[in-house]
Amino acid sequence: MARKPAGAAIALGQRIRRRRQFMAMTLQELSNACGVSVGYLSQVERDNAVPTLGTLAEIAAALDVGIDHFIATPRQADSVTRAGERQRFSLSGSSIVYEQIGAEFPGHELTSFVLNVPPGYSSETVQHSGEELVFVLEGEIIQVVDGEQFRLRAGDSIHYFGRTPHSWSNPGSRMARLLWTGKMLHGATPSAYVPRKTKPATRQDRDSAVASEGATDTTAD
Repeated sequence: MARKPAGAAIALGQRIRRRRQFMAMTLQELSNACGVSVGYLSQVERDNAVPTLGTLAEIAAALDVGIDHFIATPRQADSVTRAGERQRFSLSGSSIVYEQIGAEFPGHELTSFVLNVPPGYSSETVQHSGEELVFVLEGEIIQVVDGEQFRLRAGDSIHYFGRTPHSWSNPGSRMARLLWTGKMLHGATPSAYVPRKTKPATRQDRDSAVASEGATDTTAD
């Protein structure tokens, strides 16, 4: 195992981890794809080990990029995207088509996409760390944040903390295009976090919680 040299300038492990998270892969899935053990991949991602070029090539291939993605110094020009030339992709099980507009240079905190949302699409209610800003480019959506509903049309926007339960849908008859920008507190891309489904709290839930807190307070006294 090659150890990380003192004062290494390139945060190779961080770049590999971010790419893996962007691909929504677990360490085990990456290990299965590239033939490198989970333990060693974990060491690499924490910059406690530096892979050989051969091993890095296997990791890069499993992550669908070239070696240069991890070792080349990014240029400002690499952060420019052109209309009609952007990388487009979709996630398994989703009908949304994403256009990548954010750059993945080391140390970045913002993640941005253009989302093409088909008519009738409806998301689950989720919570996660960080914050989100949504700007409607075309069409309209219904955004629900903490139980409050907002109808947003072209030119409208909304900004909220990710930890607040939120969901959205396209109730219209045509495609909606959104500019999505987020800052994840754990430094991950949108596909990296695992959203947890939530449901609005019922009055019975709230009353039970209050009663439980009261019981705890009484015992403490």
